[in-house]
Amino acid sequence: MSPAVEFASQESHEDGDNNNERLDFILHMDLTAANFSLPNESFLKAAISLKDQVVEMTWTGGRGSSVGTDTVVDPTVYSGLLGTAFTCLRSYEVTGNQKDLLLCSEIVDTCAAVAPASSRHVTFLCGRGGIYALGAVVANYKGDQRRRDLFLNLFLEVAQERALPIGPEEGGFGMSYDLMYGRAGFLWSALFLNQHLGEGTLPSDLLLPVVDAVLAGGRAGSSDNPACPLMYRWHGTRYWGAANGLAGVLQVLLHFPLSKEDAEDVKGTLRYMMSKRFLRSGNYPSSEGNPRDKLVQWSHGATGMAITLCKASQVFPNDREFRDAAIEAGEVVWKSGLVKKVGLADGVAGNAYAFLSLYRLTGDSIYEERAKAFASFLYNNASKLVPGGHVRGADHAYSLFQGLAGTACLWFDLLAPEMSRFPGYEV
Repeated sequence: MSPAVEFASQESHEDGDNNNERLDFILHMDLTAANFSLPNESFLKAAISLKDQVVEMTWTGGRGSSVGTDTVVDPTVYSGLLGTAFTCLRSYEVTGNQKDLLLCSEIVDTCAAVAPASSRHVTFLCGRGGIYALGAVVANYKGDQRRRDLFLNLFLEVAQERALPIGPEEGGFGMSYDLMYGRAGFLWSALFLNQHLGEGTLPSDLLLPVVDAVLAGGRAGSSDNPACPLMYRWHGTRYWGAANGLAGVLQVLLHFPLSKEDAEDVKGTLRYMMSKRFLRSGNYPSSEGNPRDKLVQWSHGATGMAITLCKASQVFPNDREFRDAAIEAGEVVWKSGLVKKVGLADGVAGNAYAFLSLYRLTGDSIYEERAKAFASFLYNNASKLVPGGHVRGADHAYSLFQGLAGTACLWFDLLAPEMSRFPGYEV
């Protein structure tokens, strides 16, 4: 018998977050799948409807479809217009609706037009890497070889950023290493391209020097803590989470061939993190030495770690400890993961993906049921959560990582959970 789970009041970011609003209701939900989850037909219908709503609010009915030269547009996957394009692409992959593909292409072209002036970053989630990678993939789906090559060439120009392959011993501390803004985020864009366009589209001799630079940066960052082989700082803080910290960097490194020494450093870092879990809850700190056990989400806490540990278990199948730790992290999400937001970064949609990762790893249907339970909760309550659950206001209420677009992607992914992937994190 599953206990009732109280709708948790959680903060979305590190100590500097001023998100102190509280919902004017508390929900107690029985998350037993038999009583709570919806049939696939309901998820499909809801996903298409929500995708249409996201498009209306961010594109056709808003400023996006009539962008002028002086219009300020957020072209990112994380919080901006490109997240709408990604949602349309996910809809096309599930439904085969050509209108979604054409719409995605139009939005990407708009983002590409403003990218040079609006984004200095090279990552998938928050930079030009995402625009050009998504552009090439969409053009490939359309059979437009010319546009595919155009976007690939633009991506290759991004790849020539001087700081990317430079290790710390050569002064390469100027660019961060994290998933959202740094070198790991660039590498994720490359993984996305190779997955969709074919392995080797971006060759190893282009990417492995960047991987080496990330590893070198992590070793330099851990020089004051030999117990942890790799460590990174973002704005001076040693974060552990997926967005700006260790979990995100390790997730990317696990997709590349690693030498024995590199693999041992990755494994040693994961073991260090596992040893520092909060004893009472099993959750993970948001940053090195932080005593606050409050955040259970993708950007900070057990959700991002569960997904990264699932990948580690696949890469190192003989190290059973990573599989066990992934399952334990999933239990933390199940007990505490009904947070007060809807998005992928800090909300219920993102937390549901931990169960989908565990389902693919273990094949155990309980994780599919748990993902559907969280998704069903969103089906019934998402509209209540958006108004009071967004620190940055209504502008991001329909974005991929902070708003409802992420919920639409989750509902699409539930139709084939064995093929599900956390947007911008799993490939």
